[in-house]
Amino acid sequence: MPQSIICFLDSSDFEHAVRLAISLGGDADTMACIAGAIAEAHYGGVPQAIAGPVRELLSPDLRDVLERYEARFPLTNR
Repeated sequence: MPQSIICFLDSSDFEHAVRLAISLGGDADTMACIAGAIAEAHYGGVPQAIAGPVRELLSPDLRDVLERYEARFPLTNR
């Protein structure tokens, strides 16, 4: 967890935080998830250039879950 926080603190945007965490190796997927979650909250969400294509890869049932979640917990600066 400390490495994930350091990646966020050293980052300049959401993608940079995730890339820094992945570059550490080891349990990179978990560290990237943690750094990305912190970065998402700090930088105001996942950039549309990343979120849009990923959303299209989701199955319809998962997309429905995501849309219901976003409707219930909207980001104020999305």
